[in-house]
Amino acid sequence: MYYFLCNLSVQDVVYVSAILPKLLAITICRESSIGFSGCMAQMFFFTFCVGTEFLLLTSMAYDRYVAICIPLHYSSIMSRVQCLLLALASWMIGFLTALVHSLMVSFACFSSSRDVNHFYCDLKTVIRLASSDTSHIQSLLYVVCVLLGLCPFLLILTSYVFIITTIIKIRSSSGRVKVFSSCSSHLTVVVLFYGTPLSSYMIPESEHSQEKDKTLSLLYTAVVPLLNPLVYSLRNNDVLMAMKNVNEKYFRFP
Repeated sequence: MYYFLCNLSVQDVVYVSAILPKLLAITICRESSIGFSGCMAQMFFFTFCVGTEFLLLTSMAYDRYVAICIPLHYSSIMSRVQCLLLALASWMIGFLTALVHSLMVSFACFSSSRDVNHFYCDLKTVIRLASSDTSHIQSLLYVVCVLLGLCPFLLILTSYVFIITTIIKIRSSSGRVKVFSSCSSHLTVVVLFYGTPLSSYMIPESEHSQEKDKTLSLLYTAVVPLLNPLVYSLRNNDVLMAMKNVNEKYFRFP
């Protein structure tokens, strides 16, 4: 689990570094222009990180499934080599997906109007600026959303069905709480991260506005990476003790 958390933290750093500096420049310095190469690079890293995180979260769900449902075989199934292969596959698939999309968009013809109606170079927003036919790019984007987004999400839900079934069979309530607490942080991140990109990319454009897209994008580009360290550290006793001390000193909530 901690091996995948390490990969997830690296991915979050790359993710935030690709989006937030330009967002801060737009907000603070009113510097809203970006070059073509910079736009393509930002779009590549965004697509790369989103695809990678989808697969990393799926690998973490599989790790929790093996640890809870078949614990006696955990060390043999989730060996170092297996964890390395799962993480490497997540990075490679995310990289190839981003590379293909970026190359296809870079070869498209764009109109004279190049105003990106977004706070970063989102793939869907850049495609709208193209004057040439982009139906093949949109079709590929939808297929990728299904394969890298929806299918892994369904696999995660399936794994949690088995996990919850196993938890229910535990006789002691303290045992059930302890086992479920090991999954709660991952489940929280899955709900936060999967919900926003999938709703933005898979719902037809006629059913949501550009402003709603920007709000959803802000959630999964800034808010979710910000919450990830907090959510995963809530089970750490030192963090809980520090939060308790802050509460007693400043807020005094019950």
